[in-house]
Amino acid sequence: MVREFEGKTEQEAIAKAMEELQLVQEDIDIEVVDTGKRSLFKKGNVKIRVHVRQQKEEKKKEEETSFDEDFEEKIVEFLSTLLLKMGYPGTVEINFRRNGKIGLNIVSEHSAIIIGKKGKNLDAIQLIVNVYAGQLLSHVKVVVDSENYRMRHEEFIVRLAYKTAQNVKKNGKSQLLEPMNPFERRLIHTALNDIDGIETKSEGDGLFKQVRILVDDTLPPLRQ
Repeated sequence: MVREFEGKTEQEAIAKAMEELQLVQEDIDIEVVDTGKRSLFKKGNVKIRVHVRQQKEEKKKEEETSFDEDFEEKIVEFLSTLLLKMGYPGTVEINFRRNGKIGLNIVSEHSAIIIGKKGKNLDAIQLIVNVYAGQLLSHVKVVVDSENYRMRHEEFIVRLAYKTAQNVKKNGKSQLLEPMNPFERRLIHTALNDIDGIETKSEGDGLFKQVRILVDDTLPPLRQ
């Protein structure tokens, strides 16, 4: 399988590829198609071509999960009824089944309200659906999405991480991001893990902590 991804930097494009394909960098071969060199009148993105190794494609297929048809019908009906009772009816479709997870997609003219500010309504709906699903089948994770919000949000988080890291390297001052859930914080840590001279750490208590991006002072100073 061959796919193309773009980003402001090569690392950002690679991060997008790994997130979307759900693979680690060792599982893919990367070819830089466009280095994104900027001219006076044009700003370009780095474009990479990702080649997924055949054995990894086969492994990914094996990880696809099958669920009982009755279970799928019940959670689709539950979510549809929940939306109706909320006053924002919509159609619920099954997006994917893999790694013990099942993805549900909401198609509705009320999608903006269903998603809510920073996805908070969508997260609340997902929590309710998971409580119900857990009563039917244990150890099953339900991912609820609408209008590809979750993918777009992940891309935003990765772009924010790179932009903030660039600012930190430029001015040498650490920067504290707004409180995030564990998944969002993990995206930040993973995206910046291989960036030279940058360190990340979580601060605070509870579920929603803040990520601080700072200069890695463990590196030896550059020779003048």
